[in-house]
Amino acid sequence: MSQMDVYVLLQTLISGILVGGIYCLIGIGLTVIFGVMRVINASHGELIMLAMYISYFLHQAFGLNPLFSVVVTAPALFLVGCVMQRGFVGRLRGSYAEDNSLLLTFGLGLVLANSVLLIAGADYRVVETAYSRAVWHVGGLSVSVAYLFSFGMALLFTAALYFFFMRSDLGLAIRATTQNRTAATLVGVDVERVSWISFGLGAALAGVAGALLTPIFYLYPTVGGLFTIKAFVVVVLGGMGSIVGAIYGGLALGIVESLGAVYISTGYKDAIGFIAFVLILVFRPGGLASGSRL
Repeated sequence: MSQMDVYVLLQTLISGILVGGIYCLIGIGLTVIFGVMRVINASHGELIMLAMYISYFLHQAFGLNPLFSVVVTAPALFLVGCVMQRGFVGRLRGSYAEDNSLLLTFGLGLVLANSVLLIAGADYRVVETAYSRAVWHVGGLSVSVAYLFSFGMALLFTAALYFFFMRSDLGLAIRATTQNRTAATLVGVDVERVSWISFGLGAALAGVAGALLTPIFYLYPTVGGLFTIKAFVVVVLGGMGSIVGAIYGGLALGIVESLGAVYISTGYKDAIGFIAFVLILVFRPGGLASGSRL
């Protein structure tokens, strides 16, 4: 392998890791909701899209850096998630509740997407910041400043989330509910309270991811469908219900997409991620982090 080939490979891996860090947050938000409530939130991508629009309009109106708009998007999406759970998802009961929740959240996603379409229009939008096109050159490698900043923020939130689950009483209650809902109830955990907080937390993480994606992705009302699919891929790659698995899955998806775009074709980037998704289902259905339950 020539020196040029090594540089191309390293450049590709760096790009994949930077994107994968944001995919981690997307996947963690979905897996928290699934782990506690066994609800597959098919509107997860639309929540990310909503956060991106909030971040976009904050930037347009007040010049607020999209990376700092998480202080608005995270609480706003937490409230949206709580309303969705208390007003709709939490009302489902019976043996078909899990299946019906998938249809319900899919419908809620359609409502969100079409509401934004009516309010903001169908035009593609992009946020231009001082660092949007900036590139750092390190040892012959080029690193996008926008991707690097977003990755750094994603890493910070992922670490904070890890300590929240490991150290706080609420985090321990959520983990207990994830592992055994009945046993958690028997030891005094308020499972209903944990359920709506978990749904809100998953939506808040979608709000964080949306803000971090705003400087690096085009924005349009139906972009949420793409992120919903990526969230599913990340969760399945890592293992359903595993937060550690979502981290592995996000990084794996980012690297696989980046390698595919460089060595095969950018047009097949998303398809290559789906192929990896199918292969994991066939050969390792438990996911990359099977056995790890956080």
